[in-house]
Amino acid sequence: MTGPAAPQSVSDSAEAEKHPIDVRGLVSCFGDNVIHDGLDLQVERGEVLGVVGGSGTGKSVLLNTIIGLKVPDGGTVRLFGGDMRTASRRRWSSVERRWGVLFQQGALFSNLTVRENVAAPLHEHTRLPRREVEEIADLKIAMVGLPARAATLKPAELSGGMRKRAGLARALAMDPELLFLDEPTAGLDPIAAEAFDALIKDLSDSLDLTVFMITHDLDSLYAITDRVAVLADKKVVAVAPVRELERSEHPWIKQYFLGPRGRAAGAAEDRARAD
Repeated sequence: MTGPAAPQSVSDSAEAEKHPIDVRGLVSCFGDNVIHDGLDLQVERGEVLGVVGGSGTGKSVLLNTIIGLKVPDGGTVRLFGGDMRTASRRRWSSVERRWGVLFQQGALFSNLTVRENVAAPLHEHTRLPRREVEEIADLKIAMVGLPARAATLKPAELSGGMRKRAGLARALAMDPELLFLDEPTAGLDPIAAEAFDALIKDLSDSLDLTVFMITHDLDSLYAITDRVAVLADKKVVAVAPVRELERSEHPWIKQYFLGPRGRAAGAAEDRARAD
């Protein structure tokens, strides 16, 4: 049985405040297939961090490991200063209340209404009266820009963009400090994707969120990230603002950010800033 955690020193607490996510020497395997080998990543409090990499580099594996859906095969994952590999069940429950996750497909319960989906984490982690839970759920639904009528709809009755927003409302139900996003604009048309980017940026700024966002969307990377972490060679090979990555000599980074789509996304962001 895991014993009580040792009290944090002042320096440990300061580090936890500065880096709510701290991954050191991570090893991730599936059988003989090594996905990560000595991966290091620190996420700074209050930043929007984009995570990119080619197919098979383990972006979703990294997210799943951080939130406890996969056990690390080596290394450590520290959240808010605590080593999650040795954390007690009570510690895990406490930390889970401090994050929200929007999975790529929304992962909404198909037999529940939007209000019931958003309320689910509140029922799981609190003992609030049902009426108060429903009021909070409706507040979160409005916060992500959904109309009030969406609360009583089932996921199948929503458009793709509305499902994303409903999933985001559920991720925000517990007023998290950390927000994990897995391909948040995937499947959205350019107008809806741009609106969703703006929503994430507004929520990040207004709620002081730390955002860990896996994405292939170059427009999102240029528009809303503070830094981008690049996965390649089984590690994080670079972490920097996107404009600095444009100067990288790493072959994959050059191809990704200086290819036709990367140049177009960068030019579009330049025009937006000029306006």
